[in-house]
Amino acid sequence: MNLVSVFLIGVGLSMDAFAAAICKGLSIKRNFLKKSFVISLFFGFFQALMPYIGYLLGSIFAEKLQAVDHWIAFVLLSIIGVNMIRESRDKTCEFEEDRLDLKNLLMLSIATSIDALAVGVSFAFLKIKIFIAVLAIGLTTFLISFLGVRIGRVFGIALKDKAQVAGGLILILLGLKILVEHLGLLAF
Repeated sequence: MNLVSVFLIGVGLSMDAFAAAICKGLSIKRNFLKKSFVISLFFGFFQALMPYIGYLLGSIFAEKLQAVDHWIAFVLLSIIGVNMIRESRDKTCEFEEDRLDLKNLLMLSIATSIDALAVGVSFAFLKIKIFIAVLAIGLTTFLISFLGVRIGRVFGIALKDKAQVAGGLILILLGLKILVEHLGLLAF
């Protein structure tokens, strides 16, 4: 898997964080840059940490499942993508007062990055260079989350559902690409 594919996975995974960041941006009234940085740092850190944990767990089983690893990656990415598309139907955002509740932010960061854990498992099967992948995913999520907070402040929740659909489609298509490549149907 090349760096472009890893970046696209990072974009796809970051869409849940993007949607949450939009909601967070709706409530920021003061200290916008500082709060945006903290929110984005939390999302980026956990979005990078979870694939690493998944990679470590998946490495335990990678050799035993090598014959079907491409199917596992396809199924995991497709399930995550379909769930993101399904979640896009939720048109609500929890509005909070203009303060950073670190406990809430921690829980939200973990919740939006659980999908990345499963992707990390598929990385182990695909023998991805994990440090480059987690760095790319973490930085991508940080930047997209920062943008999401800004968009939430300016535009509200109008883009939240579209971001989740786009992220879901990206993950499904990347899963399909992995499957097609490993089956030898196309060479990318």
